Amino acid sequence: MLPTPTVFKLVAGSGENISPLNAFDQALLEAGAGNVNLLKVSSILPPGAVYDENISLPPGSLVPIAYGTLTSSKPGETIAAAVGVGIPEDGFGVIMEYSGHVSKKDAEDIVTEMVKEAFQTRNLKLTKCLVKAVEHQVIETGSVFAGVILWYD
Repeated sequence: MLPTPTVFKLVAGSGENISPLNAFDQALLEAGAGNVNLLKVSSILPPGAVYDENISLPPGSLVPIAYGTLTSSKPGETIAAAVGVGIPEDGFGVIMEYSGHVSKKDAEDIVTEMVKEAFQTRNLKLTKCLVKAVEHQVIETGSVFAGVILWYD
């Protein structure tokens, strides 16, 4: 069993490469989430988790992460991914992920609305919303990735 994460950070990156998996790998590396093993989690930020932009992930670590990703092999297509973290006054937060054939700005707007809706559904008061997004125009095979890394201090 993994301990409850105590820190988090938002990451985003894009990649262009010879295959979908290589493009995804490139996006992970650009985002700072490469060289580790991602454990996809659903969308709850643990109570008391603190934002920390300086999280360092040891290579090969098992990393809990909520993320959105999209890969395309259609030249000229615009793709984007975004994550949003809603932070309450106290208690747990909510993470939302989005990816689609939209601009970075549209992805940011969509994920922000998703966070607001998640808080409203839970009758929680949203005090802060953090968003990170990335956009990529496909040349041959491109990928976008945005995630919220959950880690331990």
